[in-house]
Amino acid sequence: MKEKELAQGVVHRVPMDVQKTIIPNLAVQTIWNKITPLARNEWICWIESAKKKETRLKRIKIMHENLIAGKHRPCCWPGCPHRS
Repeated sequence: MKEKELAQGVVHRVPMDVQKTIIPNLAVQTIWNKITPLARNEWICWIESAKKKETRLKRIKIMHENLIAGKHRPCCWPGCPHRS
């Protein structure tokens, strides 16, 4: 995988605003590419399920912090309803 190429989720593609958070930070980029496709999918879907822009931005920040802290999935979320 080339530098700045992000691994995708199972169902969801990495949105541009999430890419802009992950790509500049090599540590976060490395963690993102190492977690499972299902875990990436959960982060993407959780972020995309936000109804307000403020909530989406907050979730992107939480994702960034949690990945650095070693957490691979969003906490307290039932999971992506789009995967079969």
